[in-house]
Amino acid sequence: MTDRDPAEAVNLDIYGSGPLPWSTAHDRLAAELPRADVPLFLGTVRPDGRPHSAAVGAYWLEGDLYFTSGPGTRKARNLAANPACTISVRLTGVDLVLEGEAARTVDSGILARVAAGYREGGWPAEVDGDALTAPYSAQSAGPPPWHLYRFTFHTAFGVATSEPFGATRWRFDR
Repeated sequence: MTDRDPAEAVNLDIYGSGPLPWSTAHDRLAAELPRADVPLFLGTVRPDGRPHSAAVGAYWLEGDLYFTSGPGTRKARNLAANPACTISVRLTGVDLVLEGEAARTVDSGILARVAAGYREGGWPAEVDGDALTAPYSAQSAGPPPWHLYRFTFHTAFGVATSEPFGATRWRFDR
């Protein structure tokens, strides 16, 4: 999938600001990920319906987010049962919540590009077969190798935290 424009933008601001352009969120995602200092949380649903949230490091590539997880982690087990999930992130000037689905990818070209992106961001990831490995990762990722997931979103909510203020919901064609 490639970067895409929203099919719909709805102004949610209650204070009179206009809708935020999607480029505000898009450009921040592209510029700020996969920096380790950018707080980003994956929300999944357990098989019994209870929510689960975990911090992940993500990489923005051609309109989708990629993140890693060990196959035995709660988030990976949740995604195996139900790929619907959210990603919440605080970027410079805008808070975002993205709704979509995540699926494991084993495409060697994508693995190589994402590993390179992670290295540029400071995490020394390498391709190891159909997964990624590195000398270290977050405790919540489980032991290596880590599976790579592609998060494709269909809805995004943005709230500006600096001028121009505003709040917008964007919907995207799948």
